[in-house]
Amino acid sequence: MSSAASTGAAQIRPSISTIREAQKFLAEKFARTRLVAAPYLSAAARRNVYLKLETELPTGSFKVRGALWALAQRMKQGEVREVVASSTGNHGAAVAYAAKEFGIRARIFLPAKCNPVKRGRIDALGAAIVESADADPASAFELAAGYAKQPGIYFLNDATDADLLAGPATIGCEILEQLPETTAIFVPMGDTALIRGIAAAAKQIAPQVKIIGVQAERAAAYYLSWKKDRVVSTETCDTIADGLATRTPEAANVRDVKSLVDDVVLVSEEQMLQAIEALLLEEHVLAEPAGAASTAALLKSSSGCGDHVALVVSGANISREVLKRAIGSA
Repeated sequence: MSSAASTGAAQIRPSISTIREAQKFLAEKFARTRLVAAPYLSAAARRNVYLKLETELPTGSFKVRGALWALAQRMKQGEVREVVASSTGNHGAAVAYAAKEFGIRARIFLPAKCNPVKRGRIDALGAAIVESADADPASAFELAAGYAKQPGIYFLNDATDADLLAGPATIGCEILEQLPETTAIFVPMGDTALIRGIAAAAKQIAPQVKIIGVQAERAAAYYLSWKKDRVVSTETCDTIADGLATRTPEAANVRDVKSLVDDVVLVSEEQMLQAIEALLLEEHVLAEPAGAASTAALLKSSSGCGDHVALVVSGANISREVLKRAIGSA
């Protein structure tokens, strides 16, 4: 397994002090998520495996951490009439939740034919929904960026927002508090805010902990960029793991992933479906494909990750169609 390039704690952003501030803020909003032992996966991998259940958060995914923190920071700078997001679902629901929490209007731009469970969450939270004509997430992004040019509108872009990272970084703090002997953390990689945040926290607290990213084979832009140490885009990101569906990496994010992440693993659609089934039937945990990606990577190969492994289960908003495929229903 390769080692991340040496990065002094002083250069890592967000700083550990900012992450601790976010941790204190979020502790007032919800309880920290559990880190639970996974007996079946431990036996399969022949090491101690634990699941970090971000599925327990409001909206059923980790995204609410970053949305709440980023919106709170932006509100300190001036009035926000409306917050806007472009999303395949989970980030949109998180922004809708944060907006409702702070009494602000939210408008969420979604690609066509997005996950109905995630769309339903956004709708239930009272946000306005704008659906693009194309299933490519880039089309929704372009609509959101255009709309957000109006005054008083805050475009909360989870791929580039400087404040947002401290939210998901709190997951790294929690894992190391709950399991100080952690040797590796497997993290799903979509727009990379999750892994960049967790890695920033872990590398400042316990630099020896391995950070292993996981991408879908059919949405491998950041994996390819990590391998080649430059931005590599893909033509499509057609995967059941809508939470991992990115195809145009940000250059700054590529640099952060290259410096902070020790390894990146690709998993197939079938491997994610098998991981969903294993989590549900053996560990009694419901996960969407992106949330099960870390489990899929561990089952694919657990060499070089030490004896105490944490798998981030990033979300549980799975469509009925994909769940039926995972458990072998007609």
